[in-house]
Amino acid sequence: MIRGLAAMQDRNFRWFFLARAITMIAGSMSSIALAFAVLEIDNDARSLSVVLAAFTVSNIVFVLFGGVVADHLPRALIIQACYVIDILSIGTIAALLFTGSATIPLLVLLSIVNGASTAFVLPAMQGIIPQLTTPEHLQQANAMLSFVRSAVTIGGPIIAGILVATSGPAWAMVVQAAGWVVAIPVLALVKLPPPAHAGGTTMFHDLRIGWREFWSRSWLWTIVLAFMVMNAIHVGAWGVVGPYIAKNDDLLGITGWGWVVSAEGAGVLLMTLLLMWFPLRRPLRYGMLGMAAFAIPLTVLGVHPAVVLLAMAAFIAGAGAEVFSTGWNLAMMENIPGEKLSRVASYDMLGSFVVMPIGTLIYGWLITHADAATVLIASGVVYAVIALVTLLVPSVWRMGRPEAVVSAMV
Repeated sequence: MIRGLAAMQDRNFRWFFLARAITMIAGSMSSIALAFAVLEIDNDARSLSVVLAAFTVSNIVFVLFGGVVADHLPRALIIQACYVIDILSIGTIAALLFTGSATIPLLVLLSIVNGASTAFVLPAMQGIIPQLTTPEHLQQANAMLSFVRSAVTIGGPIIAGILVATSGPAWAMVVQAAGWVVAIPVLALVKLPPPAHAGGTTMFHDLRIGWREFWSRSWLWTIVLAFMVMNAIHVGAWGVVGPYIAKNDDLLGITGWGWVVSAEGAGVLLMTLLLMWFPLRRPLRYGMLGMAAFAIPLTVLGVHPAVVLLAMAAFIAGAGAEVFSTGWNLAMMENIPGEKLSRVASYDMLGSFVVMPIGTLIYGWLITHADAATVLIASGVVYAVIALVTLLVPSVWRMGRPEAVVSAMV
């Protein structure tokens, strides 16, 4: 088998990869479908923000408990059960839209259900991957999953836009639910031993154990703390200020912004291909250097947002972000005991999720009270400094990988 696809030798990973690819492809249109569903009911941005916030808040509330459950029960079973919940909630949204009985409060309620379901799926996903393949194939497995994710990020919104424009958001919801229906029996083909977790403990006891595992590793909490600020900058400066400049600056424009975002996705896509073949010997060192590259498009956006220049910078940043993404997954999966991995991952996810609405609000205020160029340049500097300062922590700089694993990839 081609060396870059060696993880496909592992039967369990093959079935998991197929199920995950199906759900990523079907789910790539969910955000656009939901957005237009809301706007079809009430053409008010505030209604859309409430529905999206309901999903995020629900995710934040339940993610730690999702980590505990994923360390207690078979992770594939958890994912399947959550897919059933998603089918019911997404199917309900579609039915409400088809019958004309959808309301904003009902969509808020169903978004809360979806957010809670996702909070249980994500830690289970993180914990199951090392169970599916050998240590020698772990980097390739993560890179292959990232490849599909980045590919559907580029193509999914285009397909969703066409489907929503021609048939309406309800049919996009039907397609998404159908993807989950197909994925459930495929995921059932994954055969794993039952978890080794000892019974007889309380939920909060398990949370404390997860916290001790999290806090005992300086590389782990250092980078999570750094990303609490970096993610706030990313969602605010890139997600709020970027579209604002695109709409109001003729040098960039809305179409140009679409090309820039696509270029970022293309950078991710190319890097996933490279990481299937070349071993990442220092996952956190190179990962944080890769993340620092995001300061480049932030600065360009503030100084001179020309489409070609900004797209090139976004491409570099996307490639760097993928180095970190794969490196971070490897660091977690190779250094944290498998029976505690989902709980530790849930603390990481909590740190990432909780700052996103905060960053959006802060930058929404900043853009109305300060010069956009100044905000973006300062954000780029702060972002780069925080990313690079983490390299001063010895465990971040020195972390390597098992030599036998690296040798097997060469």
